[in-house]
Amino acid sequence: MRKQRTYTISHPLRIKEALLDWSRKYQKIVWLDDNDHCNDYHSYDAVLAISGQTDDLKDIDTLQQLKDVVRDNRDWLFGYFSYDLKNELEDLHSHNFDGLEFPTLRFFQPEKIILLNGKELTFLYLEHCDEDIESDYEQLLSQRGVLPQERIPSTPIRIKMRIHKDAYFEKANRFLEHIHRGDIYEANFCQEFYAEDSIIDPWETYKRLNVISQPPFACSMRLDEKYLLCASPERYLKKMGQTVISQPIKGTAPRSRDKKEDEKLKQQLAQDEKERAENIMITDLVRNDLSKSALKGSVIVQELCQVYTYKQVHQMISTVTATVPKDKNPVELIEETFPMGSMTGAPKISAMKIIEELEETKRGLYSGAVGYFDPNGDFDFNVVIRSILYDAAKKYISYSVGSAITAKSDPEREYEECLLKAKAMRSVLETC
Repeated sequence: MRKQRTYTISHPLRIKEALLDWSRKYQKIVWLDDNDHCNDYHSYDAVLAISGQTDDLKDIDTLQQLKDVVRDNRDWLFGYFSYDLKNELEDLHSHNFDGLEFPTLRFFQPEKIILLNGKELTFLYLEHCDEDIESDYEQLLSQRGVLPQERIPSTPIRIKMRIHKDAYFEKANRFLEHIHRGDIYEANFCQEFYAEDSIIDPWETYKRLNVISQPPFACSMRLDEKYLLCASPERYLKKMGQTVISQPIKGTAPRSRDKKEDEKLKQQLAQDEKERAENIMITDLVRNDLSKSALKGSVIVQELCQVYTYKQVHQMISTVTATVPKDKNPVELIEETFPMGSMTGAPKISAMKIIEELEETKRGLYSGAVGYFDPNGDFDFNVVIRSILYDAAKKYISYSVGSAITAKSDPEREYEECLLKAKAMRSVLETC
């Protein structure tokens, strides 16, 4: 059982900053922030879920355990699915290099949850720590940033490429050969950028990344010495009662400071035949994934190839909804749709096999999903893209980017799209 208490606050943005700084002392942290991107499927402006180092709440690290707990426990769970969960869901494998070694999945039952909606701040604390609500609220009100000695000194970051430009073109052309042979129609080809023997302050790095991008599915996660700093614009899957929603992104264009040029870039993306073909193929894949559980006739494409504008880029997004049976275990919906089509390709299994052959690294948490299950069995998960991954113990930093290869792809253009997507992460790390 959780004790609930709600306060009315005056300055939500200040509270957001205070929540982030205040969370530093905890070993398990998931922070979700929609950066004021309200839409039809909005639930919370921000969520903080935390547990301490000495809590006795068992971590969940297997799919079956997660299914059992979601079915029986009726409480909140926060955590992630890594891309390599695919190997448990299908006859697939991953033997590529992994510099981060995130577990395949990991969830925890938070001791403390704080929800922000408008000017309402709601505390949901487990019974053994519910006496902390008042004092924690007072601390948040008095928080004025982190003292300098609490910040972690960073080292200079030297970013390396896992796949150099010539090798990228060679691999992109091998994807095209598979497409021309009819093995696949589309594949998302990703490459890693990394830094070794490097130290960053994860909280300050996340703040800088979020300021640059201000995306609707921002996330910061700490699980002991492993960190995710995420500026994702994409929702993977959300469940609200019997309704499930997926919003795949395919299609990216740069922004311009000149308003007329920016609008031109947006319109060009909306009319780009290649980008629209990419999006439509993946939307069809999502429709097929959702239909595995959906009630007959309930899968609907609510939006097709709609262009949305974010701080760094324009994105083409489609929205697909479906109605599922009341008694469906929520985790089964993940099993039937994971990994998300926007990060794999079509047909999905063939694309994942070829991706594994041609990419140089295991994706791990990149291309996975972070989010929560609530006590009613509802959930919301993003797509882990535009993200920095960090292992503090190994002093290893990684970020990956990708683009969709189709029959109409030009490898040079795909490479430039990758660099555009990498721009925010690189600029943040180079100023650490």
